[in-house]
Amino acid sequence: MPELQFGVVFADFDLLVRAAGTTALLWAAAFSIGWSAGWIVAFGRRSPRLALAIPARGFVECFRNTPVLVQLIWFYYALPVLTGIQMPAFGAAVLALGLNGTAYCAEIHRNGLQSVAIGQWEAGRALGMSRLRVFFRIILPQAVTRMIPAYTNRAVEMAKNTSVASVISVHELMYNARLFSSQNYVPLETFTVVAGIYFVVIWPISLASSLIERRRSA
Repeated sequence: MPELQFGVVFADFDLLVRAAGTTALLWAAAFSIGWSAGWIVAFGRRSPRLALAIPARGFVECFRNTPVLVQLIWFYYALPVLTGIQMPAFGAAVLALGLNGTAYCAEIHRNGLQSVAIGQWEAGRALGMSRLRVFFRIILPQAVTRMIPAYTNRAVEMAKNTSVASVISVHELMYNARLFSSQNYVPLETFTVVAGIYFVVIWPISLASSLIERRRSA
């Protein structure tokens, strides 16, 4: 059994805490993009116009069927070759993770809206409400309630996916952990502490998801 040196890690624990803050900022920005842009793509997927539906479906299939790591590297290294614009590493990470999240959130929105019975639309229209009012007053509240478990699962996945940003030198938690480990030769202790930080941040989201699903099934 090797002699563990957790004291070395905790002596610079504030470094990991600051890196966790960058991870949280990256996650919040990417999830916000994914959630909001996901509505646009979802409406495109539901559109009867093929000019909207086909590109929206192509976007979803492209981002859902390629690894997020490849997407990240493409936006950071390949996109500047095409556009001549070099984004900062953090911006490229937000864009890649945000668009990846958009593809998944679009399917969550689409499935959530489709889960509401068509009769709800007809009932609202029979009461003399406009389609827009039926959507916001009747359809959307029911759909969002059913989407909450899927939202929380996606939020957990996106939080874990932020670790791939370390490969393009975004100074998030994993990047600083690798740097700290190589400088102090304490990989076991460093990544054990980092795993604990990820668990403390992500587990409450998973717990909330389980509680919501249990309440809905009760």
